[in-house]
Amino acid sequence: MPPAICRIGALLLALCIALPVKAQAPPPQPATAAEVLAAVRAADAQAVLVNVWATWCVPCREEFPDLLRLRRAYAAQGLKVLFVSGDFASERDAATAFLTQQGVDFPTYIKTGDDMQFIDAFDPQWSGALPATFIYDRSGTRRHALLGKSSYTQFDEKVREVLKK
Repeated sequence: MPPAICRIGALLLALCIALPVKAQAPPPQPATAAEVLAAVRAADAQAVLVNVWATWCVPCREEFPDLLRLRRAYAAQGLKVLFVSGDFASERDAATAFLTQQGVDFPTYIKTGDDMQFIDAFDPQWSGALPATFIYDRSGTRRHALLGKSSYTQFDEKVREVLKK
């Protein structure tokens, strides 16, 4: 092989070795609203944030990095984040790919069961539009519902309020 090609090959190999490889995210586990809410109540946390999202939802994808940033910022103070994909079961691979792309390395859920029962279990006032974020205190009582796309500042304010109590 000519020396120039060897140098390029060696450079590419060095780049590949230097680049971190994101681990595959755990596939979202099928869960009903009752199962997700049971996980909220069972969480050993001061606050639990549940975000319902979908791969086809542009605002969901836009706010996702802020939710992960929030998780990193408040994990030590007792925040737990639960993601629930609103995608169909047939889109589970797409959800897993998105979670992997975002660097999610913890268990998540994918909604199962009747849509209206799922929606009403979280908030009868919720239309089902995505994204939707619900924040619970340590006893599992819902303290906030953020319906529609929210900002890091909005998430931060609501989470800090629950963590203080």
